[in-house]
Amino acid sequence: MALYRVNKPRNPQAKFHIKKNDEVVVLSGAQQGKRGKVLEVLRDRSRVIIEGVNFIKKSSRKTQDQPQGGIIEREGTLHISKIMLASDYDSRKSATKTETAEAKPAAKKAAPKGKK
Repeated sequence: MALYRVNKPRNPQAKFHIKKNDEVVVLSGAQQGKRGKVLEVLRDRSRVIIEGVNFIKKSSRKTQDQPQGGIIEREGTLHISKIMLASDYDSRKSATKTETAEAKPAAKKAAPKGKK
């Protein structure tokens, strides 16, 4: 993908299943299983910023606001497809546990007899 297309808005009017202040779970990637609150939804890039997840290090110049400058850690973005609402995630996990608990153990099959 060309560099000039990285931050190009893809679908600025997109509607997502996740909104600001929702409790979410990360489904895949290096941050898998982490939970957090949604700080911001970037609709034009189909990405979200989640509190306490996917920290990145960014170098900053010295300014009047930050006379030290240096390296700052902050939350990075994650793609919307990697995120699921925590309530849906928990209900999905509990449903699979009840199904496996109710399932009968498989009957053992006899070993097939060889031909002579």
